[in-house]
Amino acid sequence: MERKDLVSIIDKFKHCNIAVLGDIMLDMFCWGKVERISPEAPVPIVHVNEETFKMGGAANVANNIAAMGGNAYIFGIIGDDGNGRKMLELLTKSGIETDGIIADSGRQTSIKIRVLGRNQQMIRIDKEDIQPIDYERQKIFLERLIKMSDKLDGIIISDYAKGMVSKDLLDEIVKKFRKAGKFINIDPKVKNFEIYQKATLITPNASEAAAALGLERFSSEEELLKGGDTLRKQHSLDMLLITRSEKGMSLFRKSAPPITIPTEAINVYDVTGAGDTVISTFSLAMAANATPEQAAEISNLAAGVVVGKVGTAFATTDEILAHFDKRSLKKPSSGSQ
Repeated sequence: MERKDLVSIIDKFKHCNIAVLGDIMLDMFCWGKVERISPEAPVPIVHVNEETFKMGGAANVANNIAAMGGNAYIFGIIGDDGNGRKMLELLTKSGIETDGIIADSGRQTSIKIRVLGRNQQMIRIDKEDIQPIDYERQKIFLERLIKMSDKLDGIIISDYAKGMVSKDLLDEIVKKFRKAGKFINIDPKVKNFEIYQKATLITPNASEAAAALGLERFSSEEELLKGGDTLRKQHSLDMLLITRSEKGMSLFRKSAPPITIPTEAINVYDVTGAGDTVISTFSLAMAANATPEQAAEISNLAAGVVVGKVGTAFATTDEILAHFDKRSLKKPSSGSQ
């Protein structure tokens, strides 16, 4: 892809409207110093001197869309509590439409608390409710999505297996929105990919894809390429994109051989939320009429930016362009010896 093509695609992001439905989580980072070991147990004592909050899960997907200039509309459930109000504050500050959120007094807002010392994560504490949402809630979310269908380019399903995403809800979304010409792109979590049947795209990592095939891991490149093609066909998907950490990503499509795009990371500090960045960037590129190959390449660039940051992060279009330029400088010209 040439730079002018990249510029043309990302310039259209501001006209793209994408709904994000899924598990909303608040990420809390406790930054501190470790100077001694606890006398109570052989564990370090972290003296916390700063606490920061970021959007996680489906909220991070929406935040990535907004950071790249797109219009994000989030649908999900939070608790009617302080962490829920903090989440709404963060979403509103980022310009994300929150009319699709339900605050449930019988549920706590999911929060992941990460304690960091000596420039590394020491422990993560999860506080969450993961019971499935009931039929009435599912109906409300579906009705709200249908109400704004005309303005949407597509929907991202951000499934973290925390109770928001169910087969019944997905079946209804796929049936109604694919018929209307909208894409349904899914970041999967459960091992049984049956619930993602007939989606436009799913974006598992290599471990998730292997597990969906009943494997512990892929033992070779050949096995991964064969497995990806099998998964796409089994679940009647238009596309499947396997993210592969330091090996980049592999894209599987109908009537085309798989392609593997090498990683674009220059420095890797933290992979937190990289999958969120991939699906949000790919979806924006699709909405901007990029080819699947272009969408995958832009997603790879964005992921390369994000893993160079600490904590839940996002990439801006300026950062993506800068990363593209750095990559181009490293590549020898066709006339080089």
